[in-house]
Amino acid sequence: MKNKQHRHRQLLPTDVHDTADQRERISGASPLHVVSPGEDSVPAWVKRRVLLLNATFEPLTALPMRRAVVLLVCNKADVVHDDPSGPYIRSADFSVQVPSVIRLRTFVRVPYRARVPMTRAALMHRDRFRCAYCGAKAETVDHVIPRSRGGEHSWENCVACCAPCNHRKADKMLSELGWALRAQLVPPKGPHWRLLASNKELDPSWLAYLGEGAA
Repeated sequence: MKNKQHRHRQLLPTDVHDTADQRERISGASPLHVVSPGEDSVPAWVKRRVLLLNATFEPLTALPMRRAVVLLVCNKADVVHDDPSGPYIRSADFSVQVPSVIRLRTFVRVPYRARVPMTRAALMHRDRFRCAYCGAKAETVDHVIPRSRGGEHSWENCVACCAPCNHRKADKMLSELGWALRAQLVPPKGPHWRLLASNKELDPSWLAYLGEGAA
């Protein structure tokens, strides 16, 4: 039986709109005071992103900090993990420490997409930032079958690669070098991979919600 605790809506996380009055509370009409002594310029925490979870704790996306605070002010999300090193954001009727993970109060149904888009960040996560040929730290992306020889830019033909191996391989085939892949190349599956596809650096507090793909 489906959980009736949450109301279902057919929209994306970014479609959760705040009212004009609530936006003003964030932008300065009713100022929020940031308790961060000694900070005269734009602090680093403003540039951070916040993991947004569905009401079911499924990872949805990484939001800009300002958008995350708007959802909290609008009572559309709750803090799951705050950032111990971050400041408090306060107004006359609102106070919250800078969050690292927030959760929607209402379930959002996200359209299903079968194939995860291949990006450099997602490829590095899939191959665990290790060279597919020698196992050293990966710095580049390589086409197993070179593009010049008909290879595709796809999950099944791209690997993370260290600079020395990339230089040695050049436009050669693995059979010509006597090399072998350390693992089978398959497209990753799972909702968290869409998040990994757009974020190379991950906050440690996110890992519990991102499954094995974040390792």
